[in-house]
Amino acid sequence: MKRAGQPLDSVEVAVDEVIRRVGKDIRLGMPLGLGKPNQFVNALYQRARQDGSLQLTIYTALSLGRPGAGSDLEARFLNPFAERVFGDYADLDYLVDQREGRLPGNVRVCEFFFQPGSQLGNADAQQHYISSNYTHVARDLNAAGVNVAAQLVARRDDQPGMLSLACNPEVTLDLMPLLEARRAAGEVIVAVAQVHNDLPFMGGDAVVEHTTFDLVIDDASTHTRLFSTPNMPVTLQDHLVGLHASTLVRDGGLLQIGIGALGDALVHHTLLREHDNARYRDITRAFGSERFARLIEAEGGTAPFSEGLYGCSEMFTHGLMSLVDGGVIRRPVFDDENLQMLLNNGALRPEASLDSLDALVAAGVIDACLEEATLDWLKRFGLVPDELQLKDDQLHLGSQQLANNLHDDATRQALAPRLGTPLRGGTVMHGGFFLGPAAFYERLRSLPAELAAQINMTRISFINQLYGEEELKRLQRQDARFVNTAFTATLLGAAVSDQLDDGRVLSGVGGQYNFVCQAHELEGARSILMLRAWRERAGEAASNIVFSYPHNTIPRHLRDIFVTEYGIADLRGKTDAEVVAAMVNISDSRFQNELLAQAAKAGKISADYRVPEPFRYNTPDKLEEKANAFDRQKAFPLFPLGADFDETEQGLVKALAWLKEKAGSKDYLALGRSAILQDSDDTRLRPYLERMGLWKAGSVRERLQRRLVSAALSQTL
Repeated sequence: MKRAGQPLDSVEVAVDEVIRRVGKDIRLGMPLGLGKPNQFVNALYQRARQDGSLQLTIYTALSLGRPGAGSDLEARFLNPFAERVFGDYADLDYLVDQREGRLPGNVRVCEFFFQPGSQLGNADAQQHYISSNYTHVARDLNAAGVNVAAQLVARRDDQPGMLSLACNPEVTLDLMPLLEARRAAGEVIVAVAQVHNDLPFMGGDAVVEHTTFDLVIDDASTHTRLFSTPNMPVTLQDHLVGLHASTLVRDGGLLQIGIGALGDALVHHTLLREHDNARYRDITRAFGSERFARLIEAEGGTAPFSEGLYGCSEMFTHGLMSLVDGGVIRRPVFDDENLQMLLNNGALRPEASLDSLDALVAAGVIDACLEEATLDWLKRFGLVPDELQLKDDQLHLGSQQLANNLHDDATRQALAPRLGTPLRGGTVMHGGFFLGPAAFYERLRSLPAELAAQINMTRISFINQLYGEEELKRLQRQDARFVNTAFTATLLGAAVSDQLDDGRVLSGVGGQYNFVCQAHELEGARSILMLRAWRERAGEAASNIVFSYPHNTIPRHLRDIFVTEYGIADLRGKTDAEVVAAMVNISDSRFQNELLAQAAKAGKISADYRVPEPFRYNTPDKLEEKANAFDRQKAFPLFPLGADFDETEQGLVKALAWLKEKAGSKDYLALGRSAILQDSDDTRLRPYLERMGLWKAGSVRERLQRRLVSAALSQTL
C-alpha cells in the first residue's frame, strides 16, 4: 500500500504528526550507523524528556558519537581534530544522556550493536542490549512492535519522486514488508524519511518511491555534517595479519571484510599483490609464506588477479571501495542463474559476442530462433543491440531485415560489428550499509554512472544468508572468502568478537556468525578470522590466544581459518590435538609454553609435544627486524588508505598511542620521574608540541605533559 509521502519542512511538525497518529507509546526503529535521522529523533526525544506521559523506546544499533578525550593530554590532541572533522554534526541527544546516566525513566534505548568499546562501563546500555544476528534484526524489531520507522535518505534532482535509502537499505528493505502486513491488519504505523543533501544517492535496490514513507522531512536546518569515521593507524602487527590473510584470497572469488585497521591492512596488501607483485612476493616470503605454501596454493594465491573479485559485504567500507577503484573488485555477477552458471564454467565471457550467443544456444538457454521474451532478455544483459527488433518472425536491425536464426550467416555478419561490449546489468559490489571517512562519501557522490550502476546497496537477508534465491547466490558466491576479526581465540578454535568474559558487550554479533556459517555451507568458501596474537596493556603483554574463555561468538565446531601476524592456522576438519598445535604455531612465543602446558594438562595434546623450529621465534622484535629490510612507507604505511590526520597529527597519533600502552606500567612511572628532571628543546619536536599547545608550557602540569610527549615522540618518530 502506498503512503502519502507528505512533505514537511520541520522536524518539530513531523514529531507533532507522529504523536497525533501513533499516540504516546512510541516504539521507534532506526538503522544502525549513519542512517539515523538525528534531528528528528532528537526532537522526539526532547518531547519525551518534557512529557513524562510519552513512552519512547528506541530500537537501533551503532549510535555514533564524537570521540571523547579520556585525559587532558588526549583532549589537547582530540578537540581541534574533532572540530575539524565533525564540525556541526548533530550529536544524538539520547546517546549523550545515556552515557552520562541521564536518560529519563520514560525512555529506553535498546541496541543490537555498540560503537566498539564505547558502552563497557554503561549499565543502562548493557542491560538493554539485544543480542541478535544481523539477519534476524528486522524480525526482532517487528516482534517488538515498532510503530515508527525513521531513516535518513538521499534525493537527486534527476529522479523526481524517488528517494535512496543510500547508506542503510539493509534492514529497512526487510522490515518494511513486515510493517506493511501489520498496517494492513489495522495497526497504526508511521514511516518517516529525513532528507540529507550530502548523503550519497545510491541506486539499485536502495531506490524507493517517496510514497514508501508517510512523512518526508526536508528541513534546511538538518543538513549538517555527516558522521564520518577517520581512518585509524595501521601498525606493523596489523599489517602482517592483513598480509597473511591476503594470500588466502582466491582469484575469481568473493570477498567480504569488516571495518578497522586489520581490514585496511588486508586491503593494502591485496592492492600490493595486484599492482606491485614483485614487492608483495618478497614481503610474503620474508614473513614465512613458504611455511603455508600448500594451503596458499590450495585456497588462495600470491599472483595478481586475472579474473578479479566480486564484493559482497554487509558493510561496504572505504577499503572495499579502494579495491573497486584499484581494479581488484571487478568480477561482475548477474541476477540470472543460467547466465551466471555459464560464466562460472567458462562457457561464456562477460561480453557480448557471437560466441556468447552460440554458448547460450548450445546450453539450451535460448533457441536460435528468437521469441519476443527471449529478445528482451538478451537486450537486458546487452547480449544483442538494443535496436534489434522482431517483427513478423524477422529480425530488423536498422534498415536491415534478417533471418530470425542466430545460425544464419547473414544474420551473424550483421550482428557481429554491433557486439563486443561488456554485458550489462552486472554487479561488482553488493553492500548492506556504508560508513567511513569523509573522503569515502565524496567518492560515492562522484561515482561515474557506469560504475555506480555496478554497486548495489541491498537488503541484509540477501547478503548475509543463503536462504532465498539460494541457487543464484551459490553461483555468484564461488570461492568466497569471508574475512572478519576477533579479539580473542581459544586453543580449540572458538572465537570471541563481541563480549568480554564478565558478560559486558564490547560491540555485538552483527553478521559475523552469518558469514562463518556461509563459509561452511558454500562450496569452496572459507571463513578467515583475523586476530592480533598479543596485546599490551599498562606495559604488560598478554596473549590473545588462550586455552579457554567463558564466552564465544563463534563456537569451535565452526572453526575454520585463523590468521595472526605470525601466520595461518587451518583448523577445518582437524582433530583437537592438531588444532591446538596449529594455534600454538601462530601464537606469540612468549606464551607458547604456558598454552601447551594447559592443553597437555587437559589431555588435548601430548605432554612431550614441542613447537616446531620455524615457529619458536614468534616475537615482535623478530618481525621488526624483518620489516626493516623493506621500505616501510611503501610496504607498511601507517595510513594505507589515506588519513584525516595531517602529517604532524600522524606523528602525534603514534606517540600518544605509545604513551597509552605504557600507562600504569613500571616503564611509565620511570618515564614520568625522568620527565620531571629533564626537558627538551629539540626544535624537531616543535611542530608537534605547538599542535598540542605545549611548546610554551606554563604550569607545572603543562611542563610535565610537554616532557612526556617529547619523550614519546623521541621513541616513535
